[in-house]
Amino acid sequence: MTQRTDGELLAAMAADDRTALEVLYRRHSPWLMLRLGRRCADAALVDEVIQDTFLAIWRKPTGWDGRGEVAAWIWGIGIRRLLDHLRKRAPQTQELTETLEVVASAEDRVLLGVEYGDLGGALARLSPELRSVVQATILDGLTTREAAKLLGIPAGTVKTRMMRARAVLREELA
Repeated sequence: MTQRTDGELLAAMAADDRTALEVLYRRHSPWLMLRLGRRCADAALVDEVIQDTFLAIWRKPTGWDGRGEVAAWIWGIGIRRLLDHLRKRAPQTQELTETLEVVASAEDRVLLGVEYGDLGGALARLSPELRSVVQATILDGLTTREAAKLLGIPAGTVKTRMMRARAVLREELA
């Protein structure tokens, strides 16, 4: 049996095929959980966002216009849902109570350096508009077009904000 493409699964979902939703969920929820988990440490919230994401996909599988990857479209829905949830919450602080011994992969070490090193501080001081473009293009590896779709802004705006972010980061890190 040939595996159905993501586009075929969405078309089947439009025809009320619940099995197609299950297949799409099994295919995409693991990576979505990892990526959203990098943005939010609250596992319960990440799980809720994933459920909201796939509920939105079930309600409107025709939302994908056939251009680009379905995964990028799903990521766009997921990250917007996470941001919506985070905006509704009051800021929370959490005290560390124990230190865990974890051996980090090379990728994790680089990401930790980005998050907590000099670059992390510089990224944190960027405006939210510039930081979101840097996160989408550099940290998430999206193309300009994918980042534009994810952020709901024109591709030219992504390029302009990225140019401004580079200038600010260059000045901060000099």
